[in-house]
Amino acid sequence: MGSGGKVFTLAQVSEHNTPKDCWLVINGKVYDVTKFLEDHPGGDDVLVSATGKDATDDFEDVGHSDNARDMLKDFYVGEIDASTIPKSTTPKQPHYNQDKTSEFIVKLLQFLVPIAILGLAFGVHLYTKSS
Repeated sequence: MGSGGKVFTLAQVSEHNTPKDCWLVINGKVYDVTKFLEDHPGGDDVLVSATGKDATDDFEDVGHSDNARDMLKDFYVGEIDASTIPKSTTPKQPHYNQDKTSEFIVKLLQFLVPIAILGLAFGVHLYTKSS
């Protein structure tokens, strides 16, 4: 990976903002993640929604593993011209992602409800067997 690649402006990177052509800016580097969209554990819409801006905070907030960080090497296409990224005028605040929270609750329920049903069925089976 390393520097020395082609330098892109944010406007150039922003043109790649669809599921068929998706580029991201993370830590000053530009990545073409198009081929990874289907395999991304968080879904392709998360990546597509991070186009057209510096996605570093989005990437870091999720807490990606070292393996995920190593995978970026495969998608590297160049560097971003930092002068083309607008400076934030608002202080950074903790990010609360309602979609992720809802997704977690749904997954938790998908896990717990079948276990509860199985436990109830087993309990009924034991009760009827003992009667």
